[in-house]
Amino acid sequence: MHDQLPSEPEPLGGGLKQRHLTMLGLGGVIGAGLFVGSGAGIAVAGPGIVVSYLIAGTLAMCVMRMLGEMSAAMPASGSFSVHAERALGRWAGFSVGWLYWFLLVVVLAVEATGAAQIANGWAPGVPQWAWVLVFMLVFTGANLAAVKNFGEFEFWFAALKVFAIVAFLILGTLAVFGLLPDTDPVGLTNLTGQGGFLPHGWQGVISGVLAVVFAFGGLEVVTIAAAESDDPVRAVSRAVRSAVFRILFFYVGSMLVIVTVLPWTEQKAGISPYVTVLDAIGVPSAGQIMNIVVFVALLSALNANLYGSSRMVFSLAERGEAPRALLKVSGGGVPRRAVLASVAFGFVSVLLNLEWPESVFLYMLNSVGAVLLFVWALIAASQLRLRRLVEREAPERLVLRMWGFPWLTWVTLAAMAAVIGLMLTDDTARPQLLWSTGATALVVAVAGVRELRARRA
Repeated sequence: MHDQLPSEPEPLGGGLKQRHLTMLGLGGVIGAGLFVGSGAGIAVAGPGIVVSYLIAGTLAMCVMRMLGEMSAAMPASGSFSVHAERALGRWAGFSVGWLYWFLLVVVLAVEATGAAQIANGWAPGVPQWAWVLVFMLVFTGANLAAVKNFGEFEFWFAALKVFAIVAFLILGTLAVFGLLPDTDPVGLTNLTGQGGFLPHGWQGVISGVLAVVFAFGGLEVVTIAAAESDDPVRAVSRAVRSAVFRILFFYVGSMLVIVTVLPWTEQKAGISPYVTVLDAIGVPSAGQIMNIVVFVALLSALNANLYGSSRMVFSLAERGEAPRALLKVSGGGVPRRAVLASVAFGFVSVLLNLEWPESVFLYMLNSVGAVLLFVWALIAASQLRLRRLVEREAPERLVLRMWGFPWLTWVTLAAMAAVIGLMLTDDTARPQLLWSTGATALVVAVAGVRELRARRA
């Protein structure tokens, strides 16, 4: 375990500005999970989905604050993998780094395929695989060029998503008060009718948490990107501060609008609740508008995941936990081999998704289904150890502090343990948890073997 705080600079090129990071923090989690997947949460929780998002969002916010504290004190392109290694030992850095990398390259396939399906609907003459190829080539090119190209792509993608949600919140609020043409004030009838605010009781709210908690994955990329900004400490502090509350506002706010404007029973599985609401309040071509927003959200996530996975595997190589060949950096400070390695595995995932979506790829997807919770748990465990170290050795580096330390960190860990326990009792979530636990155990076992060999050498 390292008990010295590092001071070496990152070898990667800078170029990300504060606006890039702030938008990356906001846009990183506003994805298809919110625009489409939230329908599944509404189905199990009814209006109580607002409480589900509040619980899941608070959990994500606490994790982000911990990560922000560590990243401001010790900026690194490996972010929480580097922190875990310093706090808990090499096995932890190796395990969390590779698990997160695997998670990103598998999820990347879902995003590329989803975007291709939408594009295929617009241009049926072009096969789905051709669209996937175009997207992968475009974003590989963007990630191989200077890092500011990635930042610009992500800035405009995120700006469009944020604009879409703000417009939705304004239109929805006007509809609630009957201020739009041909609308009557709905008041709170839809929150209390159809079985009340909690039609399925607290069990429904808990099921809702399980359905939506993973939609908050993606926030972590901000702390990875901060290492490539001109002033990492200030950049990560500001990005984390602005992201956490606004994201909670976007998620909880839009859910509140959705279940207030329409009875929750009118939401249909597979159809975006946003489309249902926009159609109901008379917005023309609501389905197509939302299709464009979801398309952009998927491409944005694809871009961010390619970036995050390449920086994570580069950081692993720096610490001797991945092949040294991945360390080659271009003149502009881009780890091109790390980008290409991540893209190559992304391509393999996409091919498996196109060829065997119901078998091979489903197993891969299940094996990363709950990995995010294990990553978050290691972030919390690392913060408990590192906070003490920083307070002792360099208290001036604590420019961003975790609230209520150490009690709130322990409460967050307990909440994650509770979510894992609930997943075990839920028939739909259990296979994901078991597969993910298997994948995690395998990676931790490899890390343990490596550590034993290193000690004997």
